[in-house]
Amino acid sequence: MKFIVSSSQLLKQLQILGGVINSNNTLPILDNFLFELAQNELKISASDLETTMSTVIEVESESEGAIAISARLLLDTLKTFPNQPLTFKTEENNTIEISSNQGKYDMAYFDGGEFPTAVALESPSTTVIAGDILATAISKTIFAAGNDDLRPVMSGVFFQFNTESLTFVATDAHKLVKYTRTDVTANEVAEFIMPKKPLNLLKGILGGSESDVTIEYNDSNAKFIFDNVVLVCRLIDGKYPNYDAVIPKENPNKLTVDRGTFLNSVKRVSIFSSKTTHQIRLKMAGTELHISAEDIDFSNKAEERLTCDYQGDDMQIGFNSRFLTEMLANLSSNEILIEMSMPNRAGILTPIDGVDEGEYITMLVMPVMLNN
Repeated sequence: MKFIVSSSQLLKQLQILGGVINSNNTLPILDNFLFELAQNELKISASDLETTMSTVIEVESESEGAIAISARLLLDTLKTFPNQPLTFKTEENNTIEISSNQGKYDMAYFDGGEFPTAVALESPSTTVIAGDILATAISKTIFAAGNDDLRPVMSGVFFQFNTESLTFVATDAHKLVKYTRTDVTANEVAEFIMPKKPLNLLKGILGGSESDVTIEYNDSNAKFIFDNVVLVCRLIDGKYPNYDAVIPKENPNKLTVDRGTFLNSVKRVSIFSSKTTHQIRLKMAGTELHISAEDIDFSNKAEERLTCDYQGDDMQIGFNSRFLTEMLANLSSNEILIEMSMPNRAGILTPIDGVDEGEYITMLVMPVMLNN
């Protein structure tokens, strides 16, 4: 087989696919890209068995064939070329020759037939969503997903589709984020749990994208189709916890504060907190919010005072500063509302401004017990 392709166009596509390949694969063939040539269309795929991603690019060719080429070797070589046409041509002894303006390079290739084929989805349901909305939904939730291998359902993002809205939820039992869009809907009710790796890949490619993404899904797999890219992944098996049950409904104490000022205060004060609990204390009274932290082992302590709008009973509540920082950093609003009921019940963060119409974000953070 023989084809001619632009070096920069090929590199761009391979860098997108490269994120799928694991550093330590169980099957050696998975260290390669699969090249499938059909006349002037070249389909390139990468897989780790759980996730398979492929893209199609235009090339100059009149031949057909399927081979697997070392991903690391090919990426390292392409990164060094200025933009120019490259000619790929298979030779007799299972090598492929790449010719550039500078010279010739031979590398071994493997039979494309050894490469695992992507799962075909039987009778899937379909939903279409704008790429940028999907990327936003992923980045607003994925940071809250857990890393606990013993609870795999909580290590992914829960997709909940119905005829009125799309909801995305992530939690690790300490923090929870629920992101809802009422301006996008599905034709039927569906729920599935997406693993983190394919979501991070999608987030990287789709940020700021104007293309629509078609999502096809059944009980075990999901498929994302956009532009010339197809990503198929295995879903996390299991039942997602009933997250609505942990969101407190009655929260009479309401704190409105400037997000940027609050975030910077929390970051500064948390430097002085205990390195094991990362605990900071919020004390609300009238129009003042006191933020403090103490590390008794090292005699470090800090306290700051912010002006805020607080309605409710005077109260003190403790939070893990890392969780609070992550949540505040993931919001883009100028002001946020924190709703609380008691020092031992979860606090709810919502943005007051900076959200699109039909976009709703609810963040929940569990308190830590204060040692008075």
